Amino acid sequence: MSVTDLRRTGKAAAPGTADGPGLPAAPPRQPRRNPGRPVWEEDPSPVGQGLKGLTLLGVCLAILGPLWVVIVTSLSDRRTITEAGGLVVIPRTVTFQAYEELLSGGTVTRAAIVSLLVTLVGTVLSMTVSVLCAYGLSRPGSFAHRPILMVLLITMFFSAGLIPTYLLVTGIGLQDSYWAMILPSAISVFNILVLRAFFMSTAPELIDSARIDGAGEWRILLRIVMPLSKAVIAVISLFYAVGYWSQWFNAMIYLNDAEKWPLQMILRQLVIKQQAPQGMSQMIATQQVPGLAVQMAVMVLALIPVVIVYPFVQKHFTKGMLTGAIKG
Repeated sequence: MSVTDLRRTGKAAAPGTADGPGLPAAPPRQPRRNPGRPVWEEDPSPVGQGLKGLTLLGVCLAILGPLWVVIVTSLSDRRTITEAGGLVVIPRTVTFQAYEELLSGGTVTRAAIVSLLVTLVGTVLSMTVSVLCAYGLSRPGSFAHRPILMVLLITMFFSAGLIPTYLLVTGIGLQDSYWAMILPSAISVFNILVLRAFFMSTAPELIDSARIDGAGEWRILLRIVMPLSKAVIAVISLFYAVGYWSQWFNAMIYLNDAEKWPLQMILRQLVIKQQAPQGMSQMIATQQVPGLAVQMAVMVLALIPVVIVYPFVQKHFTKGMLTGAIKG
């Protein structure tokens, strides 16, 4: 039976037979495991499921393995570190000497307080400006919202560079100031665009009904738009907070006073430059506290805030980022 005859009669050729003169025999179709579901929603085969499990296991080991080594090394004494030749994989003795030295009210404690305050103030400032800017750009009738949006987009691809930024920061008197760690990186255009897209997905009927009831733009933003955008606000707040907490470059450039250094600068001094901050150098030099254990302990202290906050925000990632990036 030829292809033309099949189209006329609507009958399919038998499996394993040729569809027409000169055409190869069509292979038999594999029966679907669940005909009631689309093809892309079918359950994976046992082989595919096993490969996914092995892949996830490998990723988990690649992430948790170094973290385990860092934690175990920070809790080891000098003898264990010496016998291991450096990083410790299998713990033998557990000691908190490194953490006691770090949290005894010295340089590291002060640096942790500085990082915490910079993170809180910077996150609140960045979120306030970003939410206001994104809401203004999401309103079609707002003043010059398209030219302002184009200017913001240009800054994503072109920047002034390090030297002009340094001259600007020092010229306005932010040298050796905590604001030098906040203001130069206070705004992220990408985060503003995500917020804007999410705000634009708000039902226009809600906003129109609020305007009919006499609500102004501030009330609409605070009472309608922001409560409906808790997911994206939580995610963007986490992005800003992690950025401020992990910041060290601005502190290295603009801060001359070591007492104003954040925790990441102390970590840099210990790990990269192999230099102990003042107040700790004598303890390490006299071998009372292993230097490697102190380095690993600072790493653990730097990870703790992110590890604590992330599980509470993780559930909002899919709704906050994907919806904000696709809609609008």
